[in-house]
Amino acid sequence: MSRRRCLSEPTPEGEQTLIPGVAPITTRDRLAVLAAAPLAPRVAQKPPNVDLFDDDARNQLSLF
Repeated sequence: MSRRRCLSEPTPEGEQTLIPGVAPITTRDRLAVLAAAPLAPRVAQKPPNVDLFDDDARNQLSLF
């Protein structure tokens, strides 16, 4: 019975053994996931306080 030698890779936490048939995640793989992620706004959007969505106008008790 021949015994296979398991592959390993160095990580910041130490040497880690790889499961046979599973490739390690590369920097290219990580960048591809980040590039495919949906864009997030840089600044929070303001609420649409105009016309139908004007919460300030709805909170008035009376017009006169």
